[in-house]
Amino acid sequence: MTLTAGVVAVQGDVSEHARAIERAAAAHGQDSEVRQIREAGLVADCDALLMPGGESTTISRLLRREGIAPEIQRHVEAGKPVLATCAGLIVACTDPQDDRVDQLGLVDVTVERNAFGRQRDSFEAPLDVRGLDEPFPAVFIRAPAVSEVGPDVEVLAEWDGRPVAVRQGPVLGTAFHPELTGDPRIHDLAFFEQATV
Repeated sequence: MTLTAGVVAVQGDVSEHARAIERAAAAHGQDSEVRQIREAGLVADCDALLMPGGESTTISRLLRREGIAPEIQRHVEAGKPVLATCAGLIVACTDPQDDRVDQLGLVDVTVERNAFGRQRDSFEAPLDVRGLDEPFPAVFIRAPAVSEVGPDVEVLAEWDGRPVAVRQGPVLGTAFHPELTGDPRIHDLAFFEQATV
């Protein structure tokens, strides 16, 4: 069986995410096909979705304009997995603390934008992630952080005392960019290790 993965391609690290999901699938002996989602009508055919970073206000506006937003919500309601990274997490959350972001409400968290500083404050850190045996080389670029967590949300990792990886149902959200590392373990956790660990 081939895993059909859709990368929301209105902005962000599309090709990097595509390579990461292909590596994760191959590690499980599974074929994969990656599709770029830029318009409505494609999400329903996907087994998994990736929501890359970028600029959260722009991403949310384009998702609504193109009719992709309700398709992503139905994907999650059907129990299909989503990996939302950096700005993708901001768009996926219930409270982005910014009226310009038309959030999807997929993860019951409040997100603080640019929690660790601006672009020049970007950094890489070895992150202990629940479910991984070894630290993950997390890349933080204008990264958000989770400031409040709902009762059904599992915190998978923290940095500087703040949640930076969370899971609720089929949705895994990270404040960092796992696709920039060459390490597919976060994609593995999102799509192949669905059980709570």
